[in-house]
Amino acid sequence: MSKTVEITSTEQFLTLLSSTPVLIADFYADWCGPCKAIAPVFESLSAQHSGAKVKFVKVNVDNQQEVAGLFNVTAMPTFMIFKDGEVLREVKGAGKDALTNIVMLGVRASKGEDTSAGPAEGDGTAWLGAPVPRGYQDITDEVEVKGIDMLNRDDEAGLGKCLFDTQAPRTAETTKAGDKGKGKEEIKPDWVESDTDEQLIVFMPFQSSIKIHSLHITSLPPYSDDDEAPMRPKTIKLFTNHSHIIGFEDADDITPVQTCEISPKDWDPKTGTAKVELRYVKFQRVSSLVVYFVDGDGDGEKIRVDRLRLMGEKGEKREGTLEKVGDAE
Repeated sequence: MSKTVEITSTEQFLTLLSSTPVLIADFYADWCGPCKAIAPVFESLSAQHSGAKVKFVKVNVDNQQEVAGLFNVTAMPTFMIFKDGEVLREVKGAGKDALTNIVMLGVRASKGEDTSAGPAEGDGTAWLGAPVPRGYQDITDEVEVKGIDMLNRDDEAGLGKCLFDTQAPRTAETTKAGDKGKGKEEIKPDWVESDTDEQLIVFMPFQSSIKIHSLHITSLPPYSDDDEAPMRPKTIKLFTNHSHIIGFEDADDITPVQTCEISPKDWDPKTGTAKVELRYVKFQRVSSLVVYFVDGDGDGEKIRVDRLRLMGEKGEKREGTLEKVGDAE
């Protein structure tokens, strides 16, 4: 007999959510081909791991539109892992490996193991350098990657899209040492550096109007005592709802929505990530964000940024047909 619970009402879902340490939900639709293809994998995982601390549920988005709306589910299938009633991790699409990995993340969480740093590189789920704040979710996938623009980026480092990569950042050591050799091409850096000085501007548009609670900025430390090694960011200025990137003169003249200072103690020694909390009331209807890295923590001439992740709430559910994502592996 299947151990998976089919959700038949909002009340039933909320009751399970509040009473189950780890709840693993499959948001699906009858018309979705990838949903049907991945369903046996979900059932198999449910049979193996269901118990008092871990429960698996299926939510038909057409029949339970209110439940889907509570978590802004718009793509099929979507899998969510809830820990103590809050979203721990989310993955869209019918990837077997991605589903298996987030389920195992939930199982580890049910045993009290540390899951704050996210999964390892290449396991198919989104890397996180710090825990998702309670009551909010990782909304980095709302960034419209094709619209990213930057000023003063070093062309020899990574492209702007690297900042929003879902994989764990590679270290400089790995890139320099382990990626050259017989029959191997050099792997390009997957982080961003400023070019002629320490200032850097990043413009990111969003797919919908969002609410931003905090930024998680990952900047791995220098791997040498070289004076030319890039620094970690120190001062950042934030601007919202511009239609395009702003220049350095404007960024210096315009009053920012918020100015933030990152101190050395703010950087997590394990993940190289600093959590920057924002004045939430000032970041309620954000269609784009400009991050101006003003200076770095040190005497160097450049700064380095490995990852940017946004925490908050997604915008209202879009009108139109729910879309299906990806094919089963």
